[in-house]
Amino acid sequence: MYRTALIAGAVFAGLSVILGAFGAHALEAKLGPDLLQTYETGARYQMYHGLALLAAGLLYGHLPVKALKYAAIFFIAGIILFSGSLYLLAMLKMSGQVGLGSFGLVTPVGGLCFIIGWILFIAGCLQKR
Repeated sequence: MYRTALIAGAVFAGLSVILGAFGAHALEAKLGPDLLQTYETGARYQMYHGLALLAAGLLYGHLPVKALKYAAIFFIAGIILFSGSLYLLAMLKMSGQVGLGSFGLVTPVGGLCFIIGWILFIAGCLQKR
């Protein structure tokens, strides 16, 4: 097992439930449909990749290859950059600010981290010990 990936996966998955519930109950009236959808996209992708971290951590116990460790690192970076920027965007727009400005470029970088993470995950599954 790769404990770091397992712990990070459990933390991020748990936080996605908390943040998703917060968005659905506390922010629903304040965000409006478009911003709520943006916020929920962040929570959904955080959950998907929290589960991916758990899978990478468990798989590493059976197949300890570096590609799985790097996949976990890219999943963590993607969650922080992609989901984090969507949460921040929703909060800034809710408070009356226009958006993230050039900081908004981190959202696609986070998405790219997710893609690289999945490529590394596949590469790790294809490797032999």
